[in-house]
Amino acid sequence: MAKQLRLPFTQIRIGRFLFLLISIVLMFVLRPFLEGFVRIYYLMDVFFTAIFLSAVYAVSQKRGVFFVALLIALLTIALLWFNDLTGIPSFGVAGNILGTFFLAFTTFIILSYLFREDEITGDMIMGAICVYFLFGLIWAFAFSILEMTHPGSFRMSGGITGRTAFTYYSYVTLTTLGYGDITPISTPARSFALLEAMIGQLYLAVLVARLVGLHISQSMMKKSR
Repeated sequence: MAKQLRLPFTQIRIGRFLFLLISIVLMFVLRPFLEGFVRIYYLMDVFFTAIFLSAVYAVSQKRGVFFVALLIALLTIALLWFNDLTGIPSFGVAGNILGTFFLAFTTFIILSYLFREDEITGDMIMGAICVYFLFGLIWAFAFSILEMTHPGSFRMSGGITGRTAFTYYSYVTLTTLGYGDITPISTPARSFALLEAMIGQLYLAVLVARLVGLHISQSMMKKSR
């Protein structure tokens, strides 16, 4: 069971979702500026390694869950690196499948925590944001698997390919922006894209309702004291 950390020389607590949130945000903020210095697939592997290890820490409150998450994360990281270093497609497919399972597993654990909590805290809000980001990563891996196993499922423009392209496409779909530079062609690809868009909107609606309900409950309790 993970102990709650504090910032050095202060009493400020570090929530267990903070590192995960930072690692995901850094992927979006730093990646565009580092592409010219590091090959893009190596760069993405570095970011995904940080995200996966941060996700393990985020779900490490129970010993059993921690060891399961750590094992899957290490296997996934190894497969993704082997795929980019060797170029063997089977490593990529296996890594994406395990990555999808790992992200779905950690998302489920965090969601379970969020819906058990009865008080709004900073850690809870960070966890809720992390879940939304994790949804995007889950579908990015799922789209990668679909394109690897059924080439031509997507029509792409702009010169981006692979997991980088599908990470971008996943978040564009999740937020229902739909720029059109990547288009689902096959029936499974269209179904996946539609499902992701619906899940993204439903999650936001349910999350807002949950937070508003908790806020009202907390306010009423404070007034009754």
